[in-house]
Amino acid sequence: MIEILDDHPREECAVTGIYGHPEAANMAYLNLYALQHRGQESSGITTSNGKKIHSEVGMGLVSDIFNKDRLSRLQGHIAIGHNRYSTAGHSNIENAQPLTVVTANQTISLAHNGNLINGIELRNDLEKNGSIFRTTTDSEAILHLIAKSKEEEIENSIIEALRMLKGAFALTIMTHDKLFGIRDPNGFRPLVLGKVTGSKGEIAWVMCSETCALDLMDAEFVREVEPGEMVVIGKNGLESYKPFPKTSVTQCIFEFIYFARPDSFLFGHNAYTIRKQLGAELAKESGIDADLVVPVPDSGLAAALGYSNESGIPLEMGLVRNHYVGRTFIEPQQSIRHFGVKIKLNPIKNYLVGKKVVVIDDSIVRGTTSNKIVEMIRTAGAKEVHMKISSPPITNPCFFGIDMPSKKELIASTKSPDQIKDILEVDSLSYLSIEGLLKCVSPNEDEYCIACFNGEYPIPVEQAQNQLNLFKNLSISEHRG
Repeated sequence: MIEILDDHPREECAVTGIYGHPEAANMAYLNLYALQHRGQESSGITTSNGKKIHSEVGMGLVSDIFNKDRLSRLQGHIAIGHNRYSTAGHSNIENAQPLTVVTANQTISLAHNGNLINGIELRNDLEKNGSIFRTTTDSEAILHLIAKSKEEEIENSIIEALRMLKGAFALTIMTHDKLFGIRDPNGFRPLVLGKVTGSKGEIAWVMCSETCALDLMDAEFVREVEPGEMVVIGKNGLESYKPFPKTSVTQCIFEFIYFARPDSFLFGHNAYTIRKQLGAELAKESGIDADLVVPVPDSGLAAALGYSNESGIPLEMGLVRNHYVGRTFIEPQQSIRHFGVKIKLNPIKNYLVGKKVVVIDDSIVRGTTSNKIVEMIRTAGAKEVHMKISSPPITNPCFFGIDMPSKKELIASTKSPDQIKDILEVDSLSYLSIEGLLKCVSPNEDEYCIACFNGEYPIPVEQAQNQLNLFKNLSISEHRG
């Protein structure tokens, strides 16, 4: 099996929730379809008709899992949904979400985006007190904490559980008659609120990871769920709680750099606009004489447009991306050089021959793919290759919901820009500065987590790496009881 190489960090998950819509499952399906970029390993939808909760989950893409027959089994006016890319826990059907438990009082279903840095600690404590886990995800611990609560009201049970969590969580939770949307106090991961108004003025509420999902279902964007807020939607309408001690807001700046779909609005900005500004700022900081600006598709396109507009250097699509790739189980017996990259990207040679080329990408993680892209462009006949990166060097791993390599695997953690330049065999290499990055998200530049660039984590993470490794190494068979 050949992995299609990708030198970008990966986001963990997408979540959605619908309340008060007669086609809640179909709306959740559309949401998840729009949010497929946030997770491609598994997908699931859980619905309630006010009395009975039903769940359908599967491995693979949303369109592969949900056909008409499967969606027809998901009856009700409340739904939550989830797309998964695993960072804590194995990639298998047991870990597919939403997760559902039946307690003495009611059934609860949960979808989680983020990572809990105290997940193993919570799991160990719960197991010592008799809890039996059926997954290897940190998300399941949240359900166990809710189920163990002695509080009579479900709102208070959820609040009691959430106050024990450390780390990143954007959650949609569903009972038979209520929908909850929650962001952690730091607001690491996004969650937005929208509504659909029916022909008779009736309102259905929607919560999801990005506004692009609202657009697909013709929902009106209302606002973002605030960091540290719990939104509750039930027969009394929409209620808001602020159950956490106030702390500094540290939203993930990588949502702008790479993760969010360009058409999404989050953290007060449009992602595409920010990416163009990053490219323009990069041109101001490290302009160079060249013939062409060439984006690495699709990750570098918006930044390349900004760079081209600011520098006056024309942009050409010198690399073409094959969008219909994932993994291939066939590799030619006679080795094809850089097969994993070539199956994804291919140069348009006549635009590159004899040209001084500025290659724009959003980030470099290990450097392996970047090296092969540079070689591909040189082989196509480029005279010079200058690489420009629209983010600072990634020097530290993330513990809040992004799948990044360990620190020793991050090329910028052990190599200087000059050393990376030599490894990539480019004529020059420039990164955007941290100051330039923050300038593009003003006036609230102090509300972002940039720990992957400067190592200053907003929450202590001494135990986090060990915990993530333990989750990845857990055996399903050891925790099914």
